[in-house]
Amino acid sequence: MQIEAAVFRKVHEPLTLEAIDLDQPRGREVLVRTVATGVCHSDLHVVDGVGRFPLDRPIVLGHEGAGIVEAAGPDVTSVRTGDHVVACLSGFCGSCAQCLSGHPNLCTGAIVARNESETPRLSLKGQPVRQFLSISSYAEKMLLHENSVVRIDPDLPLDRAALVGCGVLTGVGAALRSSGLEPGQTVAVFGCGGVGLSIVQGARIGGARQIIAIDQFAQKEEMAKRAGATDFVNSGEDDPVQAVRALTGGLGVDHAFEAVGIAKLCRQAIESLAIRGTATIVGVLPPDATIEFPWMAIRPECKVQTSRMGSNRFRMDIPLYLDFYRQGRLNLDDMVTKRGRLSDINEAFRAMKAGEVARTVLTFD
Repeated sequence: MQIEAAVFRKVHEPLTLEAIDLDQPRGREVLVRTVATGVCHSDLHVVDGVGRFPLDRPIVLGHEGAGIVEAAGPDVTSVRTGDHVVACLSGFCGSCAQCLSGHPNLCTGAIVARNESETPRLSLKGQPVRQFLSISSYAEKMLLHENSVVRIDPDLPLDRAALVGCGVLTGVGAALRSSGLEPGQTVAVFGCGGVGLSIVQGARIGGARQIIAIDQFAQKEEMAKRAGATDFVNSGEDDPVQAVRALTGGLGVDHAFEAVGIAKLCRQAIESLAIRGTATIVGVLPPDATIEFPWMAIRPECKVQTSRMGSNRFRMDIPLYLDFYRQGRLNLDDMVTKRGRLSDINEAFRAMKAGEVARTVLTFD
């Protein structure tokens, strides 16, 4: 079948809307009609060619999608036609050591993508088109392995639920799952994009008593305060490490999160820690990035760790976080700061780079 998709062909050039071919679901695959997709910074990294995701082109980007199952392969057991689902890039095999030890977000069994020897899921005039992170949500339909989706209640708005497939899952999970945050502790979040604001929300839900949000764009202050930040530091005007120490009476914070993927911010997060503090690096840095800091800049018995996709068990965590949304504890409505159609994808990237949005959501209905 043919579908419309936003195709990425060349670094620093706009995505183009094209008609591409989509194969039928086989085995454990499901065909999902895309209803909504968030526009994530990871997609922008590819467009800007910053090296985090060296990929063959052409490719259909997008990985924060939600929709409705239209068809299922003969071996699918977890969903059926008509189910509302959220896609997640943390597809899992269920049988590798990481999956069996309770860490499916670190799965090493590559089953959610088709083998190179198989017919590609996406193609154009007989030539393969790459599927980004085995999802490609910048398209009218997605062909996915069933272990890359989770069924959700049909009464939940899919334009909000889509965000929980990546940015919200990553940020809230970094605070609640990865960091070791305890109620009453203090937090600093470096970067207030979709992931950073989700970390702020996770820290609030987790009971942090002080949440300091840091960003170079002044307009992010209002977004951060609505998400639950108690303080805001404009890093374009003030030294963020000095500001964090001043706001904490010279002590530093118990938990610092880097949410962008910039080595300089990782260093600042480390330098802002209190004694026995923990810095959690959530952003994805370029493969050749190095993080350097003076030995005396790190306080005694501090830890530096990474978080991959919020240490998620997404089949459990996505419904849980959506329950938080129902209860008014997780604010997804304000995360959607701009809406558009697939044809607005390049404008969505521009707005993201300008710091104008937490998330742009593109809808297909």
